[in-house]
This record gives sequence, structure tokens and C-alpha cells, in this order.
Amino acid sequence: MQRLSRLKATVNAWNALSSRVDTTRELLDLAVESHDERMLADLAAETDSIAREVEQRELDVVLSGEHDERNAILAIHAGAGGTDSQDWAELLLRMYLRWAEKQGFKPQVLDVTQGEEAGIKSATVELTGGFAYGHAKAERGVHRLVRLSPFDSAHARHTSFALVEVLPEAEGDVDVRINPDDLHIETFRSSGAGGQNVQKNSTAVRLTHLPTGIVVACQNERSQLQNKETALRILRARLMERELQRRAEEREKLKGEHVSAGWGNQIRSYVLHPYKMVKDLRTGYETSNAEAVLDGELEPFIRAYLLSSVEGAKGGA
Repeated sequence: MQRLSRLKATVNAWNALSSRVDTTRELLDLAVESHDERMLADLAAETDSIAREVEQRELDVVLSGEHDERNAILAIHAGAGGTDSQDWAELLLRMYLRWAEKQGFKPQVLDVTQGEEAGIKSATVELTGGFAYGHAKAERGVHRLVRLSPFDSAHARHTSFALVEVLPEAEGDVDVRINPDDLHIETFRSSGAGGQNVQKNSTAVRLTHLPTGIVVACQNERSQLQNKETALRILRARLMERELQRRAEEREKLKGEHVSAGWGNQIRSYVLHPYKMVKDLRTGYETSNAEAVLDGELEPFIRAYLLSSVEGAKGGA
């Protein structure tokens, strides 16, 4: 029913846009015939508004993948670069949380592993909202940062890397079965912020899926049961991703391979010194407003990637 409601909303939006276009054309003919400058100015503004909506509606067509409309699970892992990369991973976490809020998604940090000196080693975030995965999948890959290191006494320029993984959240119609006998369950005290119950009791949960070796953890919730349920959701998503990759390999249509968070594998570069520039190496889209990007202004990059993916698919066909 939710999918049907979304499809109806999409069709209604396109029909409304079509009506606006027809009305604007009719009024334009009248304005030209009557030389009504005021009406022409109003129609110019309406045309700009229609053009912006068309650009937004283009994403409705692009986001038509099998899992695009689902919630997403986003994981960040610090890569090559030591403390600087762990700090970079934390900056990325902040960037994605702000982006999610601006897009109307509901972000929830499920698990964070703190760095030894600063930053984080890894983090897992759940993004809840329509087409969260469809948007977030554009961020999958290695992200490279160039800046003057705040952790170097000489204040030298450092390059840091972090890997971003994005998975569609597994839903009931996906055949992902987990045998309880295949799970090794550990409980421990939460290392993050929380109330007295979270700090003193072993509410955090770590699951190890023995057949695959996949390990997931959750320490965000106040009860052990809630953390276990959340960890199981993450595990299902990772198992579903493995299954999708297996099917893709069988069809010989696997579009990517696992890469390490280091040199030569980045999808996007964030340069803060000696100049400021953020550039996506897949699409060529770039901006000099690095501060805005790090504050969550990611949609232009995501839009460019999604549209280029469609064009690439057409070219391949």
C-alpha cells in the first residue's frame, strides 16, 4: 500500500506539472498577442519554476532501481592516513547527518567506534525515508581529503581517506534467512553517550554471522533487545547485499569491485589546501564552496551522479 501511494503521488505530480505547462503556453500566446509586459514577466517567473520542478521530477525517473525506494544503511570506515583519516571519517559522518536532515530523511546513528586519539574508526547510520537508498547510493566509494593537518605539529599538508558503504535496508519481501545457530552473540557496555542504564549495563550487542564472518554491532538503543533487533536489521542488509552481488556475478554484470580506502580508488576529492575544491571524479562535477559541501550540500553531486548513471546505461545499451 505504501508503494501504491508513492506511485499515485508520482503520477499526480506529473499530471499537475503537465497542466501547468499547458496553462502557461495558453497564457503566453495571450500575453504576446496583447503585448502585456506584466503578464510576460509573471510567465517568465512561472517558466523558471516549472523548469526547476522538471529537474526535480527527473529524479523520479532516475530513481527506479529495484531497491531505490527503500531505507538505507550507510557505513563509514576510516582508511589510510591514521588519526587524520579517523578525523576525516567523523567529518563525513557529520556531513551525511546534515545532508539527511536537509533532504527530509530521518538519520539514526546505530553504532560508532571511536578513534584512539581523535575522530572515529567507523560508524553505521540508518537513513529512514522514501528513496533514501536511491539517493545515498551515489556516495558509495572512497572519499579523499587534502588539508593542513590539525594533528601535525609542523602543520603540514596531509591526505586522508575514508570508505563509505551504502546498503538498501532488507524488507519482508527479500528472502534473507538467518539461522540462530549461525550467530555468535556478544554483549558489552556501551562506549558512547547515554543514560545510567546504558553506561552500567551490558546493553550493546555484537553479532557475528559464522558462515560469512560478517560482524555487526549496535549500542545506540537503551535496551539489549532493541540493540539486538537493530543489529539483525543491519546483518540482513549485509546478507542481502552479498546475495545481490552473487547474482550480479552470475549475470556477469557486476559494475564494481571491493576497493581499499587508499590511493587511486577515490570517487571524490575534497581539497581544503592550497585551494578549496570538491570534485567528483566520476562525473566531473565540482564546486569551490567546500564548506557548504561539508555542511551537507551534497544534492548537486548526487543528482549529477544519478543522471550520469542513466546516460551511461543508455550508452552501454
